[in-house]
Amino acid sequence: MAGKSKAGEGRTGLLNGFAAYGMWGLVPLFWPLLKPAGAGEILAHRMVWSLAFVAVALIVVRRWKWAGELLRQPRRLALVTVAAAVITVNWGVYIWAVNSGHVVEASLGYFINPLVTIAMGVLLLKERLRPVQWVAVGVGLAAVLVLTVGYGHPPWISLCLAFSFATYGLVKKKVDLGGVESLAAETAIQFLPALGYLLWLSAHGGSTFTGEGAGHSALLASTGIVTALPLVCFGAAAIRVPLSTLGLLQYMAPVFQFLLGVVYFGEAMPPERWAGFALVWLALVLLTGDAWRTSRRTARALRASRLMVAEAGMPGAAATGEAAVTAGAVAGAVAGAVREDGGAPPAAEAPEASPVANP
Repeated sequence: MAGKSKAGEGRTGLLNGFAAYGMWGLVPLFWPLLKPAGAGEILAHRMVWSLAFVAVALIVVRRWKWAGELLRQPRRLALVTVAAAVITVNWGVYIWAVNSGHVVEASLGYFINPLVTIAMGVLLLKERLRPVQWVAVGVGLAAVLVLTVGYGHPPWISLCLAFSFATYGLVKKKVDLGGVESLAAETAIQFLPALGYLLWLSAHGGSTFTGEGAGHSALLASTGIVTALPLVCFGAAAIRVPLSTLGLLQYMAPVFQFLLGVVYFGEAMPPERWAGFALVWLALVLLTGDAWRTSRRTARALRASRLMVAEAGMPGAAATGEAAVTAGAVAGAVAGAVREDGGAPPAAEAPEASPVANP
């Protein structure tokens, strides 16, 4: 029964993971529906209605203890403010890019985000990379140079999305809040400026919320659901499937966005852009393959460590000294597996599946 229950949990987790990344991948179909609202108005509505949605969700599940703790910790609150500012830039650029016909370039931002995250880990956190990871970062840099030639200018949209989201992920590591709680805290900070902007827009006759019919108003209000629902699905997946699985699923979103840009929106892809994207995909294959091998080495080391513990197990207090020695051997085995070939600490092992990867 326990095996069946575990298998069922795994299937539920996978379905939720597919749902989360599928929704994030298909979101370029949603933002154009909100025209004639501009990117600024859509962004402000997203902030306001996201807070309303997650507040209702938190009231239902009665999870408010974290808010009091956060308010008593000025440093964490400051980090949440930074996260809110950075994700505001990310959301705004993405909405503008999609509604301005740059879906493919926006998808590129989320393809190169893992590479940017690793580069920031090296530069800011002094993490060490394995040789394959260095090659992947170098190939990613070459891809940016090729795309710069292809576009006639650096791919600013992609770079802005990648760096803003990588910064957001770095800050969130320090804050250490759950996905829904983090979104609630960030949108609470965004709420007053966003509401003030919407009121100003309405006072100056620039608001479309009440002037384009009930359907348009409902669509603007649904930005909160579009933002929070994939996050809820992600949360359900994150507790049921391994991080390595989520790390692979995360590529669904930019793949869907890229296909929508090329096939549905009909954006141009001359040969030099294909060459740039091919280099990005090569870098990601190298990175993912290296992470997979490292994960398998770590799993083997953990199995070996459990066997060592079982063989060294002794009843009573006499086992204390030997258990301590065994624990040291276990730690050494695991650390050796993770850092083999001059590797990096766990933070740089693989592209991380972000809890708020919603563009």
